[in-house]
Amino acid sequence: MIDSTLPTPTEKVALAPDLRSLSERAIRAWTERMAVRPLGDRYAVDSESGATYVVDPVEGTCTCPDQQLRGETCKHLRRVAIEITAHRVPPPGERRADCAACGTETLVDRDAAEPPLCPACDLERGEVVLDRETGDRLVVVRVAPDRADEVTIPETGRTIADHATNDGYPADDLVVEAVYLGALGQEQPRRYSFPYSRLEPTDDAAIVDGVPLPAER
Repeated sequence: MIDSTLPTPTEKVALAPDLRSLSERAIRAWTERMAVRPLGDRYAVDSESGATYVVDPVEGTCTCPDQQLRGETCKHLRRVAIEITAHRVPPPGERRADCAACGTETLVDRDAAEPPLCPACDLERGEVVLDRETGDRLVVVRVAPDRADEVTIPETGRTIADHATNDGYPADDLVVEAVYLGALGQEQPRRYSFPYSRLEPTDDAAIVDGVPLPAER
């Protein structure tokens, strides 16, 4: 019986590679109808027979009799590896998320700080970026989860989106906090906030190492 306490199964699908050179267990892993669901770093596999087994791909274990009694690399372990390789389920330690900048579905570390960003949109702490308006180079402190129309600049009482130099950039842009490259090395370099779209990686994009940056808030 399928354990009703486990997450709702996804649709069971059969796969069809070239099976001529595969072992019997590998063939069954590819062809039998199974549903694989993440359970943290483990995976629930709903088998064609209706039973549910739990696979730990890091430890190489499965709760099925084939693995428990015979010590074999069972079809469930193999199927989890297939699903991870095909990007149908996230690998251990990662989760699916929609990129907060472009909306593309991506994989991020399970404990990654908000907002989630895909590899194409991610700006790393310490990365050198270019201000499209002034041509100045800045160093990223962090990408904040706030939007430009939600953050007020204390000196002006206006939001980042309402700031005159940010006219034309999306009001719901993420906010990037950064310091000017020339200010690095100062005891407390001032941190500025920009709409995400206003900054772009430089052609010689680099990560500044060994120079203290303001602490993340």
